[in-house]
Amino acid sequence: MKTMLPTLGLLLGCQLCGEVAARGLGLPIPGPVLGLVLMIAILRTWPAAAAQIRATVGVILANLSLMFVPAGVGVIGNLDVLADDWFALLVILTVSTLLAMCAAVTTFIGVSKLIGGPPE
Repeated sequence: MKTMLPTLGLLLGCQLCGEVAARGLGLPIPGPVLGLVLMIAILRTWPAAAAQIRATVGVILANLSLMFVPAGVGVIGNLDVLADDWFALLVILTVSTLLAMCAAVTTFIGVSKLIGGPPE
């Protein structure tokens, strides 16, 4: 419990700094993405921080499914929209999922080449 509050403070502080930078500078990048970049920079410059935040981050990831409860409630609350526009939503979800998968694969391949990973 002693390390949980500082870890949460670090995570939320990085997100806050990212939001402030994105909105203050008018950047087209979401604040949480900038916060993640800041977190990566902190972890690269201060490797001991990774060991300190590992336990708290493990608890957060283990309970990540709880974050989807509000989304599920929102879906149930808008069933009339789903009934009216189900086909358009199905197409949009399918296309966006495929695009996200392609982006993830492209990023993985690019990073693998950048760091000199094993040839495929």
